[in-house]
Amino acid sequence: MAQIDFSKIKVEKPDRLRFGTAGMPSIASSKGLKTFDGVRTVRELGLEAMEIEFVHSVNLNEDSAEKVNIERQKSDVMLTCHGSYYINLNAKEKEKVAASAQRVLQAANMARAAGAWSMTFHSAFYLGMDEKTVYENVKTQMEAIVKELRDNDNNIWVRPETTGKPVQWAGLKEILQLSSEIEGVMPCVDFSHMHARTGGKNNTVPEFKDMLNMIEKVLGKEGLNNMHIHMSGIAYSEKGEKNHLILEESDFKWRDLIKTWKEYKLKGVVICESPNIEGDALLMKKYWDGLK
Repeated sequence: MAQIDFSKIKVEKPDRLRFGTAGMPSIASSKGLKTFDGVRTVRELGLEAMEIEFVHSVNLNEDSAEKVNIERQKSDVMLTCHGSYYINLNAKEKEKVAASAQRVLQAANMARAAGAWSMTFHSAFYLGMDEKTVYENVKTQMEAIVKELRDNDNNIWVRPETTGKPVQWAGLKEILQLSSEIEGVMPCVDFSHMHARTGGKNNTVPEFKDMLNMIEKVLGKEGLNNMHIHMSGIAYSEKGEKNHLILEESDFKWRDLIKTWKEYKLKGVVICESPNIEGDALLMKKYWDGLK
């Protein structure tokens, strides 16, 4: 794509915790509306964030991204992005690693052109390798990705997501370590994935606080003020995540989790990935707003 002047795209960091949808609200997507219409619909619903879904392809170009950027400023909606599902920075084939890195860059660049603050993706699979080797392989690629973005004045946050299956890289500890070692990298914490990944653990107030304390210990207060969160109900087995569920149809204690967010005064974006994206996003926001 043509060179985008990212220095002209100004994105403010979140000053509070904003709730939004993974993709356009269903009432917008069911009507075949464009992404910028989805941004406006989010605000009309009373939400304040939306994640652009580039999971199968980057479905914006420079012109449409500019329209999205204009609308997100007008509507005061914080945008994030989910990159491709087809990424493995630990692939055994060099060409697959290179293609994966390019998919991250393509999503990060078009997301920033649309005014996105943060982008996330599932970064790697273990493929039977030891943890240290996988970590170093992912780190090498992430360093190169962030360098290329920053060399082009693209300051979007790049965030490996905590994954829902043990065969996927990685858990919170590994991603926090990576974030502490590479400037411009922060975690996307999917608390539902952390619940499924551990076969039903990470579902009590002490466990929720342990995760938040770990974030603060490694990244300082900035870690708690710079949160990109994914949330949904979730079904799981001994192998980890099976599929997302509506919040109230899951055993996930999301209300207790949100209470800890309030206690720790989190700032950032919470993206709802349940099958009822706007309904559950509004449910979480209403509960958050009602807490003292």
